[in-house]
Amino acid sequence: MATHHLDDLAVFVTVGREGNFTRAAAHLGVSPSAVSQTVRGLEERLGVRLLTRTTRSVTRTEAGDRLWRSVAPLLAEIDEHVTAVTDYRERPAGTVRITADEVAARYVLWPKLRPLLDTYPELTIELVTDYGLTDIVSERFDAGVRVGGVIAADMIAIPIAPPMRLVTVASPGYLKRYSAPANPEALTAHRCINLRLPTQGGLYPWEFGSGEREFRVRVSGPLIMNSVLQILQASLEGVGLAQLPQGLVQKHLDRGELQEVLQEWSEPFEGYHLYYPSRRQHTAAFSVVLDALRLR
Repeated sequence: MATHHLDDLAVFVTVGREGNFTRAAAHLGVSPSAVSQTVRGLEERLGVRLLTRTTRSVTRTEAGDRLWRSVAPLLAEIDEHVTAVTDYRERPAGTVRITADEVAARYVLWPKLRPLLDTYPELTIELVTDYGLTDIVSERFDAGVRVGGVIAADMIAIPIAPPMRLVTVASPGYLKRYSAPANPEALTAHRCINLRLPTQGGLYPWEFGSGEREFRVRVSGPLIMNSVLQILQASLEGVGLAQLPQGLVQKHLDRGELQEVLQEWSEPFEGYHLYYPSRRQHTAAFSVVLDALRLR
């Protein structure tokens, strides 16, 4: 295929991923009209409509979706091979894209990645925070970060943090007013702060375990948020009970600003892992990041 046809497919793949001409244009560094004309030209040459356009969004047609799912992985693989050529440079260079939730990004990744920015001035790290189970292949991420139990079997997973606990906490003022729950089932009568999951749109159920018994409790309360950092702040202000990673709240527990309840129902589980496709070719830049994040 001619080079310009390959370029046109790359534009189409970007639009299909972003679902919007403006966002695709920003990603590609061109104007929205140029993106639209490129896709229209590709459709005319193929003789089939690839995208359905409305004033607010762009969606893939059946034919467009089939082409996108076939071409997107191939273009990503080509990018990997081209990027791998930078290994012949004296110093690691290029961009490494990672997706992680905000706790992992702030407290696990950032302290380890920050020194790399000074050591390797030609290295760029793009860190995208997201609670969803991102498809790192289709979204063209180099790696993702999630807790060990929710990683697909076809990925390589490297531990980057020790085991962790989810702890149930509240401010002293809240517990003085409402008392502490005696067991997880008693949470249904308490004011709890819920986390909204972006992928399923549902509320995250609170998890508990004791010995071989593991279960979840659906809680309710006056506040629903989509950020654990926001939930932490609300719990500090006495809005209600919250279930949060221990590493996030430990300093507040030490200061007496929060108190843990139901401690006997909180057991450790696998900590954060960095995961990436097993067929991935490591660039020098990715190898530097992987080595910095690896748990020792």
